[in-house]
Amino acid sequence: MNTLYLKYALEVEKTGSISQASQNLFMAQPNLSKAIRDLESDLGYQIFKRTNSGVIVTENGTEFLYHAKKVTEQLDEMEKISDRNATKSMKYKISIPRGSYIANGFTAFVSELQISQGMDITLNETNTLRTITNVADKGYNMGIIRYQLSDEESIKSLLKSNNLEQETIWEFEYVLVMSKNHPLAKKENLHVEDLEEYTKITHADIDIPHAKNERNEKTQHMHKTIYVYERGSQFDLLANVPTTYMWVSPIPDSYLEKNHLIQRACKAKNNRYKDVLIYRRDYKLGEHDKLFQNKIYESKVDVASAKYN
Repeated sequence: MNTLYLKYALEVEKTGSISQASQNLFMAQPNLSKAIRDLESDLGYQIFKRTNSGVIVTENGTEFLYHAKKVTEQLDEMEKISDRNATKSMKYKISIPRGSYIANGFTAFVSELQISQGMDITLNETNTLRTITNVADKGYNMGIIRYQLSDEESIKSLLKSNNLEQETIWEFEYVLVMSKNHPLAKKENLHVEDLEEYTKITHADIDIPHAKNERNEKTQHMHKTIYVYERGSQFDLLANVPTTYMWVSPIPDSYLEKNHLIQRACKAKNNRYKDVLIYRRDYKLGEHDKLFQNKIYESKVDVASAKYN
């Protein structure tokens, strides 16, 4: 039996869809369908029942998938042993939201690492659901997720079902960031209505429906939007197109000064957010994890103490 097929089956179970699973696994849908059929043929029973709305796990499939998850966990642990013996290079994988104070903390973390024989570090800036998947199933050491407080119960349930621990980093309100030359830069007491004629920049892959809908309520009359996937583009746009703005977590002064930006408080509904550190329940925190945590908290404290209005 091809052990890779176990991971394929687990991804199909998680998504409830061959199509979605193939996207998550970065493979063609026909290839994934064939792999599942071959696996079922080897086993002599069906794992999934195909329906018009997706796939349903069979009774035999439920038992199989339980054992498949245990096997893949053990395989991952065996691979870690091989990695440790093969090289002394540091290997570390972090998944975070696109928050500048978090990126600032990550940079401080890397700058303090004492690695004499090299390092292999992965930083993935992505959305909440992908970070949960990265930490739960893809070998990431830790992750940080961001969500609106109105989504907290559903997020807690999702973390629990994925056997993830959580530690709150910060609860905060989004602020507006804009060019120093923005027409609203010197206006006192900003309100959402003031933004209607200007262009909003936002991240394109928000994946929690409640959060996306509620954020849209802030600018429901707004039809000028630029979607970006990484922070470099957002700073270029904000700095060079002075009629743009963005809702963000508070930004370190160094980022603002470098890009000639300001951040302003603005009255808006449903504007409370939380950043949460997550890791697997069976994961033992080491020196690097604690250093990463400390640098994120230090960066948060620096930003939280900044004055803006």
